[in-house]
Amino acid sequence: MAGVAEKMKVVTHSGQFHADDVFAFAVLQTALGDIDLVRSRDAQVIAQADLVFDVGGIYDADRRRYDHHMRDLPRRPDGTPYSSVGLIWRDFGRAALPGLVPGIGDEAIGAVWQTIDEELILLIDQADNGIGPAGPGHLALLIEAFNPAWDSLQTYDEAFREAAETAKGILSRACRQALASERAAAMVLAAAKQSPDRRIIVLDRKLPWEKAVYEGNLNEALFVIYPSEDRGAWYCRAIPPEPSSFGQRLSLPEAWRGLQDKAFSEAAGITDGVFCHPSGFICGARSRESAIGLAAQAIALAQG
Repeated sequence: MAGVAEKMKVVTHSGQFHADDVFAFAVLQTALGDIDLVRSRDAQVIAQADLVFDVGGIYDADRRRYDHHMRDLPRRPDGTPYSSVGLIWRDFGRAALPGLVPGIGDEAIGAVWQTIDEELILLIDQADNGIGPAGPGHLALLIEAFNPAWDSLQTYDEAFREAAETAKGILSRACRQALASERAAAMVLAAAKQSPDRRIIVLDRKLPWEKAVYEGNLNEALFVIYPSEDRGAWYCRAIPPEPSSFGQRLSLPEAWRGLQDKAFSEAAGITDGVFCHPSGFICGARSRESAIGLAAQAIALAQG
């Protein structure tokens, strides 16, 4: 009878934990399956482990030693110090993604990995190394709140496992959002390519379009047209000059701003107008054709 294969023995430090070791374990558990985690600072236990992270004083990826608490600590290409989760995500994140996002295609793994590294993992690296803000509400502090209070009967190991389950849920949700963002960007780029006017992007459903516009170099795009989710209307949205800007590449006409229904329809020369925002960044109509017409008219008026 064949013997049962031994589980991979993984070691991290005992006692109080932080976001980096908790998230690192969540990634490893997803990437490697049923691993045997031991939380210890005993040198002999550490030496006998198959993989060690956040303890041990050694960084050597070839030997699967992933500590970062030393003078010559591992750094990202831009010089930012890694924490244990940054190192583990770098080497095991891609392998974890199919478990975090069931059904993810091979073609999307690289982009999703990159997004999570930049928008979640890097922030933990920075906070753990004291080079980034970690004020109230920061993810790192929320995970640290799982450490037992002084009068708790829960052990640190029990609390660590509980924190890791939460971390895995956060990570899985973030990965699903990143994948959805990639899919949306592809759909927006396709719509822009099909548009007879490169200044107007028409979407058949509401999608996050910013990533495609700014990262896809849609520099000529001025307006995005899309249906509302619950109002039976179509929106004409002016595109800001850059992400998170309150400005517009081209604002809607001054004469339309602040008007609603009949007054807006008369000013814009359509029959089914709904509104135009006072700041001139968005307006709406009851039909797709009218919303596209509003964008075209705004462009024509700006050109004189």
